[in-house]
Order: sequence, then structure tokens, then C-alpha cells
Amino acid sequence: MPKAIREIAGLGPQDLSDEILTATQPMILRGLAAGWPMVQASLASDAQGDAYLRRHYQGATVGAMLGGPDSAGRFFYNEDLSGFNFYPVHTKLTAVLDEIIAKREMNPAPTVYVGSTTIDTCLPGFRAHNDLDLGGRDALASIWIGNRTRIAAHYDVPDNVAVVAAGHRRFTLFPPAQLQNLYVGPLDFTPAGQAISLVDMREPDFARHPKFAEALEHAQSATLGPGDAIFIPSMWWHHIEALDPFNVLVNYWWRRSPDWMDTPTNALMLAFLTMRDLPAEQRKAWQEIFRHYIFEADTETAAHIPPHALGVLAPLDDDGARALRAQLLKKMNR
Repeated sequence: MPKAIREIAGLGPQDLSDEILTATQPMILRGLAAGWPMVQASLASDAQGDAYLRRHYQGATVGAMLGGPDSAGRFFYNEDLSGFNFYPVHTKLTAVLDEIIAKREMNPAPTVYVGSTTIDTCLPGFRAHNDLDLGGRDALASIWIGNRTRIAAHYDVPDNVAVVAAGHRRFTLFPPAQLQNLYVGPLDFTPAGQAISLVDMREPDFARHPKFAEALEHAQSATLGPGDAIFIPSMWWHHIEALDPFNVLVNYWWRRSPDWMDTPTNALMLAFLTMRDLPAEQRKAWQEIFRHYIFEADTETAAHIPPHALGVLAPLDDDGARALRAQLLKKMNR
């Protein structure tokens, strides 16, 4: 069984320290948002939680994913990974909420899910009374709404604080080093933008995915209720299961990097284009180059070069990043 995630209790929305928000291990923040009006409404009843959302909604279209009862709430690929077991729609949030209400007594029920929707666009005014103080971090605040759903294990580049605002959710996390044991699917054909583990976390097939047993040895898990929050560090794999007929999650993403920095995923894709199919000895040589210039770079890496001649070895800024990006685009468009 996964071990428990470290927990901290007694904090409020204004009490998130830099020590918490720069941690490299996940942690549960019990009751962090217990005072949010949305949390209080959902604790009273699903109907009151639903009504609270509707009061802030002003008609913006949202993206939703719909799956049949046979999906058992799991958003995933079809049998041969040529497509998916759900279909996307663009509709009104009120239509999604109506669908959740209409199907709540069905077992199994069709799956309804609104993912990663910007709160300020969808629910203007919601954050005036339901928000966290992240110490000036420029975070993207999003809302996730649905019934009983299962989101496959994936990682995100930003750090993440997620608050359960209605219902209960079970989080299962794996450290980045478990990549090789998670049987990750395609990188460029994914259900929602991020590569996912192909393991069914509810019913693992150890004959098909034997190394997943090792991943479980390093897993951490917790179940969160309304008002509880979780900090998920950058690059940690996380599987999320919504356990109730009505679930709402609010999350905040931010990166600890300059605005000009591109996602490292772009470098990975370029590496497929430029390095993966080189002879083994050449790949090994490039591994050493990356170790020297990127992964273990320090003040001594280019100390022997005069400052005016450093070029890309100098610290980057907005202008330098713009020039380097233009140079790369020119070379790529040959």
C-alpha cells in the first residue's frame, strides 16, 4: 500500500509559507480552506454547493469531457490507443451541472468532467471570497468540476496547490524517478495534453505491468475532503480519483522560473529530432555535454571565457532569450 503523505493542520489561506510552497516533497494541508464559502456550501449539501457555483456563473462556454457508463469514470484511451474513451464538448457550465444532477443516482453513471477552466473567466467574483495567498506568486487559478472520475497518473511542470472545494478526492503520487516503472503512454497523443501512465491504478495488471509493483513501493497517497488541500511539487506524478457524485477542485499552478523560459518539454521533443537515433557512443558524448553545460553547470563552467564572449553561456534575460529563440526558429525552418 502507498504510504501516507505528510500532513500539516491548522493553517489558513494566509499562512502558506515559502517553505511549503518551495518544498520538494508533497504535503497535505488539512482544513486550509475550511472557511471558504464554497466549502461551507458544499458541506451543507451538494445542492447548495451547486447553487453557489451558479450564482457566480455569467454564461462563459466551458470545455467538458463526457464518457459512457462503461468507462467507470476513467478518462483514458480506447483499446488500441488510436483514440479515447470519451468525447469533448463545448457547452454552458449550467448544462454540465444539470447533467451531474440528472445522473447522480445512476450506478454506473456516465462520466461528466470540466477540467482546468480559468476561474476568473468562468466564475467572475468567485475568488473574492475563495482564494489563497501565495505570497505574490503569479499563479494560474483553475476549477475542475465533475462526478465520479479517475484521472490517470501524469506530471505537471508547474508547482501546484489543489484545494478540494466539494466532495472527496483520493490522490496517489509517485516521485519523478519512478518514470520507468509507470508504463507511460504516447508523448504526443494524450487525453489532455500530458503523457499519462497506462496502468489502471484501481486494478493494476501486474502481469502486463510488472514494474509497477516497484512504483507502488515509492507511492504516497491521501484522501481529501472539502477544505483540505495538497501541495504537489513540480514533476511529481499524480493520479486523482473523485469519489462522490458531485466534486469541485480549485488549483493554483505556478513556475519557479523566469517568464521567458520555455517548457523543457520542447527540449525533449527536439532531442527526439536531433539525438535519440544517434549511435550509442555519440549519445553518450551528448549526455556528457548536457551534464556539463546544463545539469551540473555552475560558476566554474565558463569561468575561463571572457564575459564579453560568453554568448549563450552567459545568464539569459528577456532579450537574450528572444534572440536565442529567433536563432533556433531560423535553423529549424531550413
